[in-house]
Amino acid sequence: MGRTVYVNGTYLDEAEAMISIFDRGFLMADAVYEVTSVLGGRLLNFAGHLARLERSLNELDMAMPMNADGLLEVHRELLRLNGIHDGLVYLQITRGNPGDRDFAFPDPETTPLTVVLFTQNKPGLAASPLAESGMKVVSVDDIRWGRRDIKTVQLLYPSMAKMIAKKAGCDDAWLVEDGLVTEGSSNNAYIVKGGKIITHELGNDILHGITRAAVLRFAREAQMEIEERAFSVSEAQQADEAFVTSASAFVMPVVELDGRAIGSGKPGKQTKRLREIYLEESLKTAI
Repeated sequence: MGRTVYVNGTYLDEAEAMISIFDRGFLMADAVYEVTSVLGGRLLNFAGHLARLERSLNELDMAMPMNADGLLEVHRELLRLNGIHDGLVYLQITRGNPGDRDFAFPDPETTPLTVVLFTQNKPGLAASPLAESGMKVVSVDDIRWGRRDIKTVQLLYPSMAKMIAKKAGCDDAWLVEDGLVTEGSSNNAYIVKGGKIITHELGNDILHGITRAAVLRFAREAQMEIEERAFSVSEAQQADEAFVTSASAFVMPVVELDGRAIGSGKPGKQTKRLREIYLEESLKTAI
């Protein structure tokens, strides 16, 4: 028996989980998702993920399929059923199965949303070796659609960008538009110069990261200076430090961009401190 997953109100073995070939998430990528990290059996920043989920659904004219308590109950039950101590809970909501393929949205009164959740077991999630060595990244053109602030399942180009990085012997890619870094393939990007943290401002062109919001809040509380603006590849290469944030990577140092070392070529002190603060503070409010 494999892991237990959740599909439209039912907990079942992953081998038995099915959705229709006419589901719009499959045919149109007409779906949103969230990934919540789990440390010590508890969910990190669940309220933030829930708020972003509701925003993403609203931007696509989709309703929340259940209330916050209901979603939390499903998350916790999946953790219990699968014995997850450290790992991830993946949640995806699609516009559902209208019974055929059509570009027009189906009537939500007759086509219920599809709701799927599953867990991923990641022992030692917070002890990634990359946190000690740092990531190497390459820059690639950002050719994604214009609403990157909506967390949809349209992840083909981010996947391609990660493969470009892998073929170059690197860990990830930073996406560049009009000469400026927008974000990483699956994370928000930052540089540190003269003690100042610099990261792209919020807008339609980057994901409104839940970890981003928490890290910037903790940084301000620690009296760190922050500037929200885009930066260039050359500016990043001349920075003192660089890092990315995401729900599963937390705060992860970046030590090389396009073959050029950033700072000393090792994880910087400010980045290390931000990672410590983020994990400490997030665990205090984990549920």
